[in-house]
Amino acid sequence: MTDATADLDPGTPNVARMYDYWLGGKDNFAADREAAARIVEISEGRVVRGVRLNRAFLRTAVRDAARAGIAQFLDLGSGLPTRENVHEAVREVRPEARTVYVDNDPVVCAHGRALLADAARVGFVRGDLRRPDEIMAHPTVREMIDFSEPVAVMLVSVLHFVDDAEDPAALVARYRDALAPGSRLVLSHLASDAFPEAMAEAERVYADASAPLGARPRARIRGFFDGFELLPPGLTGPREWLDGGVRTDGERFAGLVGVGEKR
Repeated sequence: MTDATADLDPGTPNVARMYDYWLGGKDNFAADREAAARIVEISEGRVVRGVRLNRAFLRTAVRDAARAGIAQFLDLGSGLPTRENVHEAVREVRPEARTVYVDNDPVVCAHGRALLADAARVGFVRGDLRRPDEIMAHPTVREMIDFSEPVAVMLVSVLHFVDDAEDPAALVARYRDALAPGSRLVLSHLASDAFPEAMAEAERVYADASAPLGARPRARIRGFFDGFELLPPGLTGPREWLDGGVRTDGERFAGLVGVGEKR
């Protein structure tokens, strides 16, 4: 029995597999689909559209980083490497780019390594983003990422699963301090301001999942970019970010996204 099989609990909703389900993936179980469907109901369908816009934001942001000359990408709390993921997006611009995915879920890592087995210049590390020094010292990370050169660090839809007791701002600062000037932080996070009642109900669903959900107010999310210069269009909803800061319809989403550059 592998470690991944031993740790597999198909009866507990898993946040990575729920996300996979919303993206149209197949690496999920009945408990994941049931919890994901409940969130769809609570959000009146916005979660599916928001997740897919968030994926479009990620792809666009990493391609922009590659066009700016960055050739190293560190995806923290990556979840399952589903279709059109980071390494595929950056290689459209820089075929020589290197990507390391990091996740602490053993099942996610097993799936990830299998899916990426034939991918060159791509690594998948089992590690906890709440332990920055361990992540940055991991042999695969050290082999593939040169922190003396610019790196794009992704924290996409993951910090809202890090409890305040873990001091997520300090964790982000630890990664920031290890980065060379010109590096970028690509971040998205659920905000508690837009739909407070629905968000509270969603948090109750996640209380029974593999990780609790903790949305934060906009000001707290903005604080994760301390030490970075927010690039245009700033901290916005995913649709506004993709449209250059202009909302093209009346639909709002609970997530905020942004890209910061270390000067």
